[in-house]
Amino acid sequence: MLLRMLEEASVLLWASFLVLAAPVSGPFATVHKSVISVQPPWTTVFHGERVNLTCNGFHFYAQEKLQGYRWFSGKARPRETPGNTLEVRDSGQYRCQAPGSLPSNPVHLIFSSASLILQAPYSVFEGDELVLRCQKRGREKLAVVKYTWNRKIISGTDESFDLLIPKASLNNSGCYQCVGFLENAYVLRTSQTNIQIQELFSRPKLEVTDSQPIEGKPVNLSCGTRLPLERPDTRLHFVFLRDDGVMISNWSGSPDLQITAIWREDSGSYSCGAETLTGGIHKRSLPLQIDVQRIPVSGVLLETQPQEDEVIEGETLVLVCSVAKGTGNTTFSWHREDTRESLGQKSQRSQRAELEIPVIGESHARSYYCTADNGYGLIQSEAVNVTVRSIPGIKRGLVAGGTTGGSLSILLAVALLFYCWYQRKPEMSLSQSLGPASHIPMAPLSTGDVFQGDTIRRPLTLGPPGPLNPMCPAPVELQQLYINVHPRERDLVYSEIQITQPGAEGEANTFRTSLEDQHISTVYSEVKTQL
Repeated sequence: MLLRMLEEASVLLWASFLVLAAPVSGPFATVHKSVISVQPPWTTVFHGERVNLTCNGFHFYAQEKLQGYRWFSGKARPRETPGNTLEVRDSGQYRCQAPGSLPSNPVHLIFSSASLILQAPYSVFEGDELVLRCQKRGREKLAVVKYTWNRKIISGTDESFDLLIPKASLNNSGCYQCVGFLENAYVLRTSQTNIQIQELFSRPKLEVTDSQPIEGKPVNLSCGTRLPLERPDTRLHFVFLRDDGVMISNWSGSPDLQITAIWREDSGSYSCGAETLTGGIHKRSLPLQIDVQRIPVSGVLLETQPQEDEVIEGETLVLVCSVAKGTGNTTFSWHREDTRESLGQKSQRSQRAELEIPVIGESHARSYYCTADNGYGLIQSEAVNVTVRSIPGIKRGLVAGGTTGGSLSILLAVALLFYCWYQRKPEMSLSQSLGPASHIPMAPLSTGDVFQGDTIRRPLTLGPPGPLNPMCPAPVELQQLYINVHPRERDLVYSEIQITQPGAEGEANTFRTSLEDQHISTVYSEVKTQL
């Protein structure tokens, strides 16, 4: 007797330990008990009938190495069988233990001697078909059968003596009774039978790695539930929701969801749902509040790229505004320190933003600062002074010559003009035609004059065309294009050569040269290349 008590106490201790140690997250149960089944499936039968019990195990744990299957019945001594079935004929509470598993939950069997019994299955889960059967002993048959649930009549028919509930739910749990009417109007009643519909899976519980995460950090959500031992292969899928049922994930077979980066606007009430693949049973967890924490910006700093003390004129300048701390959507703004004029603004989820000035000029030589704000107030950086250094002779855009190149280009063009002018006036000698530059008739100064040092240059206006020389296909006129394009580079001269066609079309065709078919800039380039 003492040995049996110790064995049962040890079994109960191990069962209690494993139940307490079992996790609640994830869809699969980890409490590995033996499972007992009944055939026929009724827990109440007539006296003299037989019931077969079957024991199934999961080979997880064994208190001791069993050679067969162990059976427990009330206070009787446990017995072992080589197979996993046991035939029973007596009322009582039965449990079994398979090798490598813990003992099963008990099943209570009744072998009744009453004239009318209500037969109910051993275990019924949500979504199962529930069948209750009213059975009478003897030859006399029932004429009418009625069923009551919690003392209320729910069914009355003379066509079938079975009560069928196609899809049982937890609400169908309660006390059932069968009332039978014989043909002689005699009434039989069964005892009250308590039927408990079992959960196919427990109500999900939402768990989160951090309910007050820092903005921008990852957060993991887990939807935990548990399956019964009798239905370990039940397949579920999960969904995660926020606030008023807004789905933040699709239905998935995984009970976990990772949010790679959570933001303050993601704060709210979260929940999860679990459902069978057939959609018959759906359960939703209790809500869980998640409050995302934002860190205010601090340590605002303005830097320049390139980082040298001076920036070369014409290069690209980048103003980089950054913060040492701060999360969430941050608004960056760049300003001139003297006028506080805004140069640009950007809003982004970053601790750094850039403003690019494509071509830097002398007008950009000044001090700048930037500001940052993520909703907790504007924070300003210290001012940074930008110095612009210009390099003489380096210009962008137009083709410009230096002092020597420009002068030689002009001299060559003037020589060509005077040569052609001389060819058209053979009666004039070269000594008579060309005198010092100061002897050339000069018109009064106008906005078209070109200054270079102390010398004044103006476009030459030649007289009417005379006989043309093959070397001089057309009168050439040198014209000024730009005056003082850059106010500090007075040694640069911009000019072009234009070809004036003769008035008579025939003469133009007779003395056409290759220069006529070339672009003006090409002519100027060729002249300059020969110097």
